[in-house]
Amino acid sequence: MHLLEAVRDAERLLEGEERLVRLEPGARTVFVGDIHGDLNAVECVLTAVWIPGTVLVFLGDVVDRGPSSRECLVRILHAKLERPKSVHLLMGNHEAWGLARFRPADFWESLPPEEASALGRCLLKLPLAAWHDSGVLALHGALPDLATLGDIAAVPLGGTAWRDITWGDWSDRTTAVDASAGRPVHGPGEFSVRAAHMGIRVLVRSHQPDAPSYLFEDRCLTLFTSCAYGGQRRVALLPQGRCVNTARDLDLIEI
Repeated sequence: MHLLEAVRDAERLLEGEERLVRLEPGARTVFVGDIHGDLNAVECVLTAVWIPGTVLVFLGDVVDRGPSSRECLVRILHAKLERPKSVHLLMGNHEAWGLARFRPADFWESLPPEEASALGRCLLKLPLAAWHDSGVLALHGALPDLATLGDIAAVPLGGTAWRDITWGDWSDRTTAVDASAGRPVHGPGEFSVRAAHMGIRVLVRSHQPDAPSYLFEDRCLTLFTSCAYGGQRRVALLPQGRCVNTARDLDLIEI
């Protein structure tokens, strides 16, 4: 399946989905961090990790930096089309090129204008977050300042809450933190308040390669599944029916 063919079919499918995905209750769920053009990581996830009965949640940033962005995107979109309830790709900042330009953006800048326009329009229809009934919320960056979990479904693209979700960083500093390069940065107090408002026990996210794997009394897990940053390529597994109190209740699997 070619990119534009996958984009056309995926766009129709995504138009019928909500910005907040409510995952199948109690399902065995695998969270996949930034891919960034690492096709081997995508193939490992889709062939070795994605067994029957498993739900996959890709946390965004599939493209740019790595050598196989196009192939990664086509494989994930094709898997989504084959099993739409079992594969979810969330919006990261690298999926939002159609709204907010950034650099480096080697994949996007390599596309012919027609492809870039069609793909950008499609990926702006991606969901922003996925909720698991164990109390786990998955998204790309940081928790937005919202009154309830359900408010994620109505977050307008380009606004403050959207920018937190797609661009936000976390810091374990208790004092005020200055954002660098325009990225929102939030500390432990904001994590505690925002998680409480939305009833979240654990946040699973990616986006920030310099963040510790665990933050805020192990309630925030930062996950990467790409060779683009070096280090380990890992996914996080939430087995069927497991009770979750902290992020360490999820199993980290190297691929």
